[in-house]
Amino acid sequence: MLRLSAREDSPLDGFNLFGIIKETGVDDLGLEEFHSQYFPFPLYLDEELKFYEAFGKGSIFSGLSWNPLTIYRSMKEVGKRLKEKEIEGNLKGEGLTTGGFLIFGSDGEPKYMYPEETGIPIDEDIFLQAVKDVRYNNRQSIQKEL
Repeated sequence: MLRLSAREDSPLDGFNLFGIIKETGVDDLGLEEFHSQYFPFPLYLDEELKFYEAFGKGSIFSGLSWNPLTIYRSMKEVGKRLKEKEIEGNLKGEGLTTGGFLIFGSDGEPKYMYPEETGIPIDEDIFLQAVKDVRYNNRQSIQKEL
C-alpha cells in the first residue's frame, strides 16, 4: 500500500488508509517496525476480531495443500519474495489468522472485499480496479443526490 500511495498518479487520493491488527503485547517491536517501515497509516486494534470475521475467520491453512512438496515449494516462494523485498519475518504472535482488505464507499459501507491468501501477494491491478469502481460509484451516487 505504501508504494501505491506514493505513486505520482495518486490512485488512492480521496481514500483514507488504515490497518486493523488483532493483537498487541506479543510482538510490539515487530508491529512498530511494520508500521514505521511498511504501513505508515493509522492502525486500529480489533479486539473482538470483527473485521477478521468479515473475512470468514480465514486461516493460513484455508485452501492449503497437505502435499509436503507443495508446502515446501510455497514456503520457498514466500521466503524468496520476503528476501527480494528485504523484509525480515519472525514467528512471534498467533500468525494463523488471515485478513485482507476492505474498501468502503463515501457512505461508510463496505463495497469491496479481497481476502488474503497465504503465500500469494495481493494483485495490485485488482485492488486498483476496485478503488476505481468504488470512486466511480461514489461519484454516481453524488450526482443522483444533486
